[in-house]
Amino acid sequence: MARKRYLKKTPLTEARALFLSTVDPARLASEEIAVEGAEDRITAEPVFAKISSPHYHASAMDGICVRAEDTFGATEFVGKKLTLADSVSPRSGAFEYLDTGNSLPPWANAVIMIEKVHQIDDRTVEIFESVAPWNHVRLVGEDVVATELLLPRSHRLRPYDLGALLAAGHTTVRVKARPIVGIIPTGDELIQPGEEAKPGAVIEFNSTVLAAFVREWGGTPVKYPRAKDDLTLLIGAVRQAADQCDLVTVIAGSSAGEHDLTADVVTEAGKLLAHGIDVMPGKPAVLGQVAGKPLIGVPGYPVSAIVIAREILRPAIEKFLGSAVPAYPTVRAIVPKKIASHLGLEEFIRVTLGRVGEKLVAVPLARGAGVITTMVHADGLLRVPSLVEGLNAGEQADVELLRPIEDIENTILCTGSHDLAIGVLEDQLKLRHPELKIAATNVGSLGGLLALQRGETHLAGTHLLDPETGVYNIPDIKRTIPKVPVVLVHLAQREQGILVAPGNPKAIGSLKDLARKGVRFVNRQPGSGTRVLLDYELKRLGIESGSINGYQREEFTHMAVGVAIASGLADAGLGVRAAANALALDFIPIAAEQYDLLFHRSFFESASGNRLVEILTSAGLKSAVASLGGYDTERCGEILYRQ
Repeated sequence: MARKRYLKKTPLTEARALFLSTVDPARLASEEIAVEGAEDRITAEPVFAKISSPHYHASAMDGICVRAEDTFGATEFVGKKLTLADSVSPRSGAFEYLDTGNSLPPWANAVIMIEKVHQIDDRTVEIFESVAPWNHVRLVGEDVVATELLLPRSHRLRPYDLGALLAAGHTTVRVKARPIVGIIPTGDELIQPGEEAKPGAVIEFNSTVLAAFVREWGGTPVKYPRAKDDLTLLIGAVRQAADQCDLVTVIAGSSAGEHDLTADVVTEAGKLLAHGIDVMPGKPAVLGQVAGKPLIGVPGYPVSAIVIAREILRPAIEKFLGSAVPAYPTVRAIVPKKIASHLGLEEFIRVTLGRVGEKLVAVPLARGAGVITTMVHADGLLRVPSLVEGLNAGEQADVELLRPIEDIENTILCTGSHDLAIGVLEDQLKLRHPELKIAATNVGSLGGLLALQRGETHLAGTHLLDPETGVYNIPDIKRTIPKVPVVLVHLAQREQGILVAPGNPKAIGSLKDLARKGVRFVNRQPGSGTRVLLDYELKRLGIESGSINGYQREEFTHMAVGVAIASGLADAGLGVRAAANALALDFIPIAAEQYDLLFHRSFFESASGNRLVEILTSAGLKSAVASLGGYDTERCGEILYRQ
């Protein structure tokens, strides 16, 4: 089959409006359900009170009920005595004891709280102030009067709405049926979670993500079996789903490859509205109708699928229900580094957020459409409009929050060198302070120092070796950021060495072997402490970097270096022993190095900083980090330098 080209790409706003025009809320049924289980459902019609609330005159206090006129003349200096009522229509000067919520007898029209009643004997009390009629009384219909409008149509029911319904005499309520959303995963390469993941096989999880979104937004997901890349079979699957559901989603097959058939399926089985939307990630989306039902061809890359679900599927469910899902707020944040963007595409960039001083900082995460874990770590989505070519460092931008703002305010930004111990540090921090979070960004040791200088992080991981003195970190701090007030705290002494495949098939014994013919190396990025260490050792040994095959190939973390070796893309790379242990690689020790945390002094002296330092000195952290392998944590938490 010949490869297709996208139809003319449609702007996101236009595509959404076009698709929503196919959503007919009138086709959605309604149902009568018990009030007890109606939270978060949408009313299908206005609801009127069956009875008044309260439906009787009720005491609002613990006390005594009286005729108000019987209290007139009582003052703090001249009391008035009242006698316990003993008939249905007692004489003047009577009282009766009541608790909060009790019904007033027909003869009474006021309540005096018990604290203001002086008891003389079992049948006599004295009061020292007069009260007005209906004092401390909840009158009939104070809350709502029978036949009065209680809730409007298309109202999302909240916990207190359920209470109002029951108080007004309703035990059931008519709500809109949940729109049924069919989800069809497609692709010959798909396997189910738990099956053996052989090369070329893709674990199918997009349908689970979409189904969770559908439930969150008020719909009912129906997951269909995987459909193979066959036009006839796909048309049959889509027609079946359209017959059974209110809206259909087809996962994958929306791009322009040989086996991307979703657009053809929609054209054959219904009406194609759009193929390609000016949004990134999510560009290959397909929009259409089959049997009069709206259909979305969701891209197969998980982040693309999430963007299209949020931007197209969610508004469609909201239109069916006639009620918007509560949205996360938007904040303004500073971008710490230049972000390039494609002109003509509205781009959604995943970011972590943290407040450093007065600035809310948005740190971009990896932008690959297939990197689902970036959504796990993201605090928000930064939108770059289609007519903007990107953002410059220091610019402000709108960020749609994916977490509550309170979580953002409790985020500790750690920018700099990568180390597996940072994850352990966050885990130990959360054991004692679950409200706090560490968001780590790996830009190398030098990048961390510069981020501190720009006021874009709370602390930086660093292990910069000074070749002249052999001292770690302090010379570079003095040389690079001499005017920034910082505190250097030791985390661990760790082993650096050469990571190689199990069994060391290339028989690598030292750094000299990296220059051998047939050895493929994977490096760390310039500015990282590992790169500094490598260059120092190569210079000491008299090895030219140009003689190493792969010296220019760079990764940003120890684990990325290890994965390149474990997957056979490289034979060797420099990293920490803990990465070798985690990936079952062999390890050739080269050096023991000092890995420290450099705090901005203002953060070090803050409440969150104090809590972090407290964890650094704890036995629990020292033990947990040491268990990774290749770490000496004896001096963990020791202050090494102040500036």
